Amino acid sequence: MTDSHLTRRTLLRYGAYGAGAAALAGTAASWDRLTGADIPGRDDGSLVVATLGPAYGPEAIRTLTEGFKKLHPDIKLRINAVQATDWSDFFAKILTQIAAGTAPDLVYVATEGVQLFAQRLGVALDKWVKRDAAELREYFADVHPSLVESMMYEGSLYQLPVEFNAADMYLNSQVLRRAGAGFPAADWTRDDFTDLLRDMKKSSGSQFTPYFWTNRLWGGVVPWLFANGTNLLAESKAPGGAWLWDGFYPGAERQGRGGGFRWTTPQATDARVEESYDYLASLIQEDLCTRPEGGNGQNLIGVFSTGRVGVTPAGGFWAGGLHLAGMQPGSFDVQYFPRWRTQRMQFGAAGYALLRTSKRQDEAWEFIKFAARRDTLMRLFETNQTTPARRSMLSADRYRETGPRHWQVFYDTLDKFPDTGPIPAPPQVAEVEQVLLKHTGTALASRRSVAPALRRMQSDLEKAMERDV
Repeated sequence: MTDSHLTRRTLLRYGAYGAGAAALAGTAASWDRLTGADIPGRDDGSLVVATLGPAYGPEAIRTLTEGFKKLHPDIKLRINAVQATDWSDFFAKILTQIAAGTAPDLVYVATEGVQLFAQRLGVALDKWVKRDAAELREYFADVHPSLVESMMYEGSLYQLPVEFNAADMYLNSQVLRRAGAGFPAADWTRDDFTDLLRDMKKSSGSQFTPYFWTNRLWGGVVPWLFANGTNLLAESKAPGGAWLWDGFYPGAERQGRGGGFRWTTPQATDARVEESYDYLASLIQEDLCTRPEGGNGQNLIGVFSTGRVGVTPAGGFWAGGLHLAGMQPGSFDVQYFPRWRTQRMQFGAAGYALLRTSKRQDEAWEFIKFAARRDTLMRLFETNQTTPARRSMLSADRYRETGPRHWQVFYDTLDKFPDTGPIPAPPQVAEVEQVLLKHTGTALASRRSVAPALRRMQSDLEKAMERDV
């Protein structure tokens, strides 16, 4: 890319669901001392919305402010695009605003922060959703229930999802041709995946890496755990939520739904977790991938677009990112994550959380509804920098300019695989993620390192989950 602003913005989208929420834990821990009244003189009467600045540039802010003003000319709106390098940095700056008595009314929050905000900082949206049920019926009919359930906590709904990204598998078409390989089938297996990497390796030079992935919560080792029928933490559903499911979703779609996800007992030493790590270690040993790097993959678009990487996990946001990098439709494509014991996949979503400190909660709710409208999202997500939460927005016309050919994969990851779920993000997510990243790097030093590293991970996860956030 030649436009450095677009590069940064797009790459930050790549990290949106894997950057973690370390600073968010600090926000919650400091809640008791931060809930005082605003400092006098700081309040100009505006409804204040905080977003991640690089992801929401001037054009996006204009779209939101002008559109909201047409609907609600009586509500003064100010959007603070907080310039931050990732979600952790973003939440740290939100904490500073709260401490200074200038807390926003709404904060854009990804999956990593949903439960922590809900537990300590947020306001449940239940009463407004029930009141405006007739108005919202069209929204819920257009949004997959898994996305909605990921925004629930202990029976209540805390955010309306506006975007999501599942960890699908991107493939470089040039590399596929070079290897004499066809595009993989939708039901391809882990063994098919391994064979493809070997074919790519044989047909490429020494500077080529068949499979590249980053060490983080979203899109790191977690998709392989899901595919192998396991998870980092024991997963269950909270009771409740019938008020929402019975009110907005038909029987087949609400079956098995609950009041939100619960992630509890660490299970890093589970046999399937160890098996998953051993498989990844074997790929590294065979030189089919490198040891995973930390961060949000800032160099990945460049190496993928130039054919130095063949396959990598990414979401719908990469359609726009690769297009901005100069890749033409047909030069890359996307397929579901390969099957192992299951073909369950993972996603991260995002929406606006309402802070308890807000004195404008009714006005804030009006913005939440506006931000989830189809016409709003059509204008906001024109460049395919993410996957819209609204199913109806995914069409051949939307992906005609950017690709990929199999764009249906993005939403079908939910529609055709209804057990696909969110990354494990309990209220203790900040510490959980740090433990995962630390020990994953150690575990994959060699195949002999896997078991001892996972035992240490288990111990650290148990300590992290015992702490009250």
